[in-house]
Amino acid sequence: MIINVDLVARLIDEQFPEWSHLSIKPVKKGGNDNRTFHLGDHLSVRLPSAAAYAPQVEKEQKWLPIFAEKLSLSVSTPIAKGNSNKEYPWSWSIYKWLKGDPLSHNNIDNLNHLAKDLASFLKELQAIDASGGPLAGQHNFYRGGSLSIYNEESRNAIENNSDTFDGGLLSEIWSLALDSEWESEPVWVHGDIATGNLLVKDGKLCAVIDFGIVGVGDPSCDAAIAWNFFDDTSREVFKNELKFDEGTWNRARGWALWKALITYDSYKNFDKVTAEEAADTIWTIIKDYEN
Repeated sequence: MIINVDLVARLIDEQFPEWSHLSIKPVKKGGNDNRTFHLGDHLSVRLPSAAAYAPQVEKEQKWLPIFAEKLSLSVSTPIAKGNSNKEYPWSWSIYKWLKGDPLSHNNIDNLNHLAKDLASFLKELQAIDASGGPLAGQHNFYRGGSLSIYNEESRNAIENNSDTFDGGLLSEIWSLALDSEWESEPVWVHGDIATGNLLVKDGKLCAVIDFGIVGVGDPSCDAAIAWNFFDDTSREVFKNELKFDEGTWNRARGWALWKALITYDSYKNFDKVTAEEAADTIWTIIKDYEN
């Protein structure tokens, strides 16, 4: 499916002619699940890139307006829903554009403050009534579900890379993550708390975007950023603010390990930069576990 400016322009002309005069240009980092475009200065267009991601539209249209009223940070807010046609087969959305830059170590003033602010956001999200929310499953790639769904591919990745990492130690960390399950009522999870989905303005966290794989279940998946972005001190601040029990923290580390393992295993032979980033996360997990 080729999703480009011309396609978006035709969809806007057909379904939202009141915005036909606005310029359209792709955002710098449009993501994988969806393609995102600027629509003028204050709007964005977001279109699923494949059938597997199409259910995200209905979820965001339904739940994001509710979240926006209950969260301190800004979140993506849909203002219109586009329909499928002969040229494009799925529903799509128009959002208000949120100002801010994707989180990086270069644009945040203080990692400890970031850790507190992000933990506060996650606690607010978890406190929203989750009754009627979509349980973790195929629609959100099991974020909020049991880590055991990824047991086979994680263990295969450990075995494939035992010449680089201590396979026995990684198996121990992974097994510990599988030793517990979320036993409380399901809570809301964002599902993809990553730097590209956290916006920063004036050195501080200002918004959270891309709720496409939102669901309800175990919140541990939302804490994987503790090992792929935070340092030792801010990781501890994040953990203390979240008030996760030991089992939930172990599962959070398991989510971080799973993603880093499969990324390293997939990219090590043709994308050294991505593979090195994943390897850094694995080494961080090992160091943190051993301490």
